[in-house]
Amino acid sequence: MKFGLYGLHRDRNVEPGVLARRARLAEDAGFESLWVGDHIALPTGEGNPPRLEAMVALTYLAAVTSRVRLGVGLIVLPQRQPVLLAKQLTSLDVLSGGRLTVAVGAGYVEPELNAMGVSLAERGARTDEYLAAMRALWEAAPSFTGRFVSFSGVVQHPSPVQRPHPPIVVGGHSAAAYRRAVRQGSGWYGWGLDVDEIGQALHALAETARGEQRPAGLGELEITLTPPGPPDLDTARRYADVGVDRLIIELEGIDDDAVDGVIASVGETLVGRV
Repeated sequence: MKFGLYGLHRDRNVEPGVLARRARLAEDAGFESLWVGDHIALPTGEGNPPRLEAMVALTYLAAVTSRVRLGVGLIVLPQRQPVLLAKQLTSLDVLSGGRLTVAVGAGYVEPELNAMGVSLAERGARTDEYLAAMRALWEAAPSFTGRFVSFSGVVQHPSPVQRPHPPIVVGGHSAAAYRRAVRQGSGWYGWGLDVDEIGQALHALAETARGEQRPAGLGELEITLTPPGPPDLDTARRYADVGVDRLIIELEGIDDDAVDGVIASVGETLVGRV
């Protein structure tokens, strides 16, 4: 099993020196990947801690690490302009030496989507179309025509290091997200599920796969999960037994002075033992 770390870009971790030190600590501890989330403008009130913008944070993490993979997830795809985003993701893949993984979701925070000019009703259609538009750019297609974005006679250089593009992981627990993962994703990303709940989600994914056409080039669907809290060794093994390929440890709710210890503990007790 692979282990990732989520949350270095938020809360009290955003001081540059702390961010760089903890990224290197996680890399040295054997974490396979570092992940940042994507919220641009959340409603006022609780639940809105300081957080760095995802593309900027990942660029910084790329510069201060050398081996660990870099994951953006879930990027709220409908609120991103896809021609610009394709260029940003390519640039990150190039600057990191091909270490980028892209996890996308349709979003759910209506005030945030509205602030970015997107209605909640359009989010699914925009997600599918934006994925298609970005793939067209990465594959140097001469044009693309859609409902929300169209272009003709333009290309982007350089190409991503990973060909034809960085791995695309689809997140979400809805039937639409399951279909999108099966049809378009290298993997699926679930959040906050215990062992029994992830078993139910994987059953739903398998049922979805039986009724959908999955391109052969995508290979087997890789399963990524952020569990409710840092698991012990037995729980991590139970996740592996039901089919989880990657556990991403979330730092939210962990006291800032305990973060270094959590990183070290996961490296010592879980990495290489599951």
